[in-house]
Amino acid sequence: MKVALVGNPNTGKSTLFNLLTGLNQKIGNFPGITVDKKVGFCKLSPAQNAEIIDLPGTYSLYPKSKDESIVFQVLADKSNPSHPDVVVLVADATNLRRNLLLCSQVADLGLPMLLVLNMTDMARKEGIHINVNKLAERLGIQVVAMSARKSDGLETLKKAISHTTWVSTQVTGIDVTIFAPEAIAAVKEKIKTENDYYALQVLHQHEHLTFFTDREQQEIEEIEKAHHFESSKIQGAETIARYRYLSTVLTDLIFDTGAEKKFKVTDKLDSILTNRFWGFLIFILILFFVFNAIFSWSSYPMALIENGFVWLTEFGHTHLPAGVLTNLLLDGVVAGLGGIIIFIPQIAILFALISILEDTGYMARVTFMMDKIMRKFGLSGKSVVPMIGGIACAVPSIMSARNIENWKDRIITIMVTPLVSCSARLPVYTLLISLVVPNKMILGFLSLQGLTLMAMYVISILAAVLVAFVMKFIIKAKEKSYFIMELPVYRMPRWSNVIYTMYEKSKTFVLEAGKVIIAISIVLWVLATYGPSKRFDAIEKKYTAIEVNSTDSVQLASLERDKAAEKLENSYAGILGQTIEPAIKPLGFDWKIGIALITSFAAREAFVGTMSTIYSVDNGDEQTATIRNKMRDAKNPETGLPVFTFATSLSLMLFYAFAMQCMSTVAVVYRETKSWKWPVIQLVYMTAMAYVASLIAYQFLK
Repeated sequence: MKVALVGNPNTGKSTLFNLLTGLNQKIGNFPGITVDKKVGFCKLSPAQNAEIIDLPGTYSLYPKSKDESIVFQVLADKSNPSHPDVVVLVADATNLRRNLLLCSQVADLGLPMLLVLNMTDMARKEGIHINVNKLAERLGIQVVAMSARKSDGLETLKKAISHTTWVSTQVTGIDVTIFAPEAIAAVKEKIKTENDYYALQVLHQHEHLTFFTDREQQEIEEIEKAHHFESSKIQGAETIARYRYLSTVLTDLIFDTGAEKKFKVTDKLDSILTNRFWGFLIFILILFFVFNAIFSWSSYPMALIENGFVWLTEFGHTHLPAGVLTNLLLDGVVAGLGGIIIFIPQIAILFALISILEDTGYMARVTFMMDKIMRKFGLSGKSVVPMIGGIACAVPSIMSARNIENWKDRIITIMVTPLVSCSARLPVYTLLISLVVPNKMILGFLSLQGLTLMAMYVISILAAVLVAFVMKFIIKAKEKSYFIMELPVYRMPRWSNVIYTMYEKSKTFVLEAGKVIIAISIVLWVLATYGPSKRFDAIEKKYTAIEVNSTDSVQLASLERDKAAEKLENSYAGILGQTIEPAIKPLGFDWKIGIALITSFAAREAFVGTMSTIYSVDNGDEQTATIRNKMRDAKNPETGLPVFTFATSLSLMLFYAFAMQCMSTVAVVYRETKSWKWPVIQLVYMTAMAYVASLIAYQFLK
């Protein structure tokens, strides 16, 4: 039996999928389209198994994105390998009216189905009581009340699926033939179907349906023209008719004892949090709190991790046999990974706080407040979602821009989202800030380092908005955009969800960054340890002669350090860094920073791992020190001054704030725009911005 899970976004559909399938699942792509296909297997009873297909979340069968178009394709095409025998529609019990719109559409397609009322535990907490038996009777299908997060009702659901007949039993919602009777009749005859709603949907979205031939597409197009079929007008009329029908279905079914109190609290909070003046002031204070917390709360766990890696490296050098492999492992891989793992506490805190803001419903208000401002700069309120998401990672944020219907708004959003400082830049910022900004408190509770970090994020957001304003005049489009959004009621955050988000995002950060860092660290260690044999032989002879004539143990230790530094300078990595040094010297960068800039084009966070590896190789046989101490002690051989001055560090932070140093982002922009034109423009303009901003900052402050 094939079972498709269908539902609105955020109804717990994925949680239910994981609950039904456990670890028995796989992820691929739907045939011919780059949309995730999640499939798993479930034992409904000792004698019956089911294949569970998790379809993308959608609010209706009318697609606004590639992901949403998949839902109707799978449900409509009997030859599709994912076409289900049974549809399980997952609805949020706390917002049943909106969720039943999709339910009534799917029901009218005539597929056997049942309804799952998920989050019933939350509904009860909010004072919402639903007469499940009466609802099942009126819809003509089985209705199962459950809580997927608590596994409540799982066995009942399995029994309901196995008892769903192969014949549809649901009541038809509305008579769709009233909208376009002649066109529907013509299409029914053309594609040989008895289902009126299926024929109507084909008229609406046949261009997206891959199972029709070019000739069939042309014939359907001719039917549309012959009968003056107005798709958007009919969609609107159908939606209104469905909500009228659902009002009669839900009469005397839902008793919301907490509604008045719930909405009264929400309205009172909204009068302050979305106020034109107080709303923005509160948002700025919340940002202050977030960035202050990232520094203040993470200091102790970061110190523990940092000291742990120092101890591990020292222990390794003491107990492992001396040689190339030990040096590669400790000074290459361990040093590189240490530069990333140390930032887990800050990444975890950032994602936890973002998760709390989303769970409470506050993030939706921020999007609403920013809409008017964004429109003046060539963006819509919907652009705020990818841009705020860009604080975490640009890749999924750019993919989420699919939901922006207007082409111009979508392209501008894709082009500016990578400017918003993501979590990969966080390690770079925090490392450099800790080197040059004192750890002082302002007014007794605001961290100066936290304020500096917030300033970097504000600079990146302002840059994104200004670039969008310029692109507003460069990119031409006639279609107008609109912004519709549901503002949820305020809720307490789901702490289990917050903890899970912290864990998942931190794990993803370490695994994704870790793979790149290990690869770069190994290659970099080899390039920094070896060089042209003539140069290395000359260095060995030079220092051997000096060592023979020296008996002072202090001088010998100093010679060892000088020898390591000279070898690094003449290594393959050193030669590469010195080749690009003339171009980056006006920015205040030396050849070692140059190497980090090159490796960072694979992933921004590689900067920390690169500096860690470079300074480990440069350290010779000295006692291991933390990456921050190594960088703080680094001196410019020409001036004798520290390498990482305030001017250099700010210049470097601005370079990382604006530069397009992420191959994954380049790849996803190409995938979303279907052209190399946009990622190339993005790469060029962002690199130019980074260079100019760094040049101005360094030359002004040096």
